[in-house]
Amino acid sequence: MAAKYHLSEEELLCPVCCEIFRDPVIMSCSHSVCRTCLQQFWKTKGSQECPVCRRRFSKDNPPCNLVLKNLCEAFLESRSQRSSAGSEGVCSLHNEKLKLFCLDDQQPVCLVCHLSKSHKTHDCCPIDEAVTDCKTKLQTALEPLQKNLKVLEEAKRDYDQTAAHIKVIHHLELQIKQEFEKLHQFLRDEEAVRIAALKEEEEQKSQMMRRKIEEMNEEISSLSDTIRNIEKEMEAEDIQFLQVRFYIFRVQRSPKHPEKTSGALINVAKHLSNLKFRVWEKMQEIIQYSKL
Repeated sequence: MAAKYHLSEEELLCPVCCEIFRDPVIMSCSHSVCRTCLQQFWKTKGSQECPVCRRRFSKDNPPCNLVLKNLCEAFLESRSQRSSAGSEGVCSLHNEKLKLFCLDDQQPVCLVCHLSKSHKTHDCCPIDEAVTDCKTKLQTALEPLQKNLKVLEEAKRDYDQTAAHIKVIHHLELQIKQEFEKLHQFLRDEEAVRIAALKEEEEQKSQMMRRKIEEMNEEISSLSDTIRNIEKEMEAEDIQFLQVRFYIFRVQRSPKHPEKTSGALINVAKHLSNLKFRVWEKMQEIIQYSKL
């Protein structure tokens, strides 16, 4: 029936879904659409209007376009038959066996098609010959694809090996941590030794200064007592003062100057001078160079 009205497939397409009409309805503006497409369009739009010309109308249930529906069903049936016939090697137009292959149109044809106006001037060859030529071309085109596949498979194996090797990062991470822990422990030990040396020097020099301070306090106390006694005697009567002057001469003595506190301070240079370099030099004793 589709051939009778000479309609192309494009003329049988719904303007909304762009597929062959399914249950088409016709509106007062003469446009047709699938019933489900129209209902969905109205629901989305919120008003009853034509999806093509936007003309409004009041009918909730437009009538079915029977002619268009029959044309679409006939077209679909005809297309299904042609597809079925082509898969069985039979011409859908003449019901003849497809024995030739049209090189111009690149499609199988029957003997009647070959003599018809559509293919009369075209170059044709037997089906088996066309199949052989096509397989040869495909085989030729397949060879570089197969080579490329081998290259890709080899590359994938390399990638898999690389990926597997990368997974040992956890083991390497543990080894790195262990090596750095050795260095950290060495530095902690060095720090402890040097802090201990600093505290030992601090204790020794603190004891020395405490002893000197005690001696100085004793000297100050003794000298203060002497000064107070002399000042007291100076307040006595003349006769009494003269009687004790020989005692005063005995207590006279040379001034005693305090010793300088040389070397009493912490030797900062000893503890900090080139500290990093000296630690680095000592660290070389525990470090060994090795190739992987």
